Amino acid sequence: MKIVVCVKQVPDANDVRLDPVTNTLAREGVESIMNPYDQYALEEAVRLKEKLGGEVTVITMGPPQAAEVLRLAISCGADNGVLVSDRAFAGSDTWATAYTLAKAIARLGTFDLFLCGKQAIDGDTAQVGPGLAVRMNIPYLTCVQKIRQADEKRLVAERMMDDGYDVVEIGLPALLTVVKDINEPRVPSLKGKMKAKKAVITTLSAADIEADSGSIGLPGSPTQVVRVFPPQPRGGRAVFTGSLDEQIDQLVEKLKPYL
Repeated sequence: MKIVVCVKQVPDANDVRLDPVTNTLAREGVESIMNPYDQYALEEAVRLKEKLGGEVTVITMGPPQAAEVLRLAISCGADNGVLVSDRAFAGSDTWATAYTLAKAIARLGTFDLFLCGKQAIDGDTAQVGPGLAVRMNIPYLTCVQKIRQADEKRLVAERMMDDGYDVVEIGLPALLTVVKDINEPRVPSLKGKMKAKKAVITTLSAADIEADSGSIGLPGSPTQVVRVFPPQPRGGRAVFTGSLDEQIDQLVEKLKPYL
């Protein structure tokens, strides 16, 4: 089975800053990590490879330093890393990102399964996975918490819902976005780290994937951030003390004028 895992390098959630000029996340001087949800997608891909055989290719779009997450993925069991990097991609929203990844994947060949994390912790849109599937004209499942069965032609998965889960059978090729319940990511082995250090990362530019200049970066992004600002503190909070019953009585009295 040939599997592609889409990963993203994101700022560490403990060190997030905003650029007041560009209204985007400031990445210079900020420690970057692999998007946590993508780690679960990577682990599931490696487990499927170990069970069914095949190859796992990890792809990311970003600046040159994003190659670090590809090497981390290789140290955890992936076979190949592909970096899609070009200044022309700067400012891409989810629409332009899905377009760019689809063009890059088409350049790489055909695959059976595509895995993505449910969402990225820096944007929290959960749009790139489904958008990529639509671009590639393949079916997709979101919020997958377990793959029950899989072979070269189809798989059966549990899709997390608000009131439980659905069991869905889907034909391949297909794309899945996964949640953290699906597995427990492994720690890179020493052998894996040595392999990752020697690995050759394939880099693709906008010209390499024959991307339309009007469909990438800011020109290809129908959504743009106009302004970013911290919420104003509301103040005027009330603190209730005493026993639970006393606090409930105080809360009721406080709410009476609004009823």
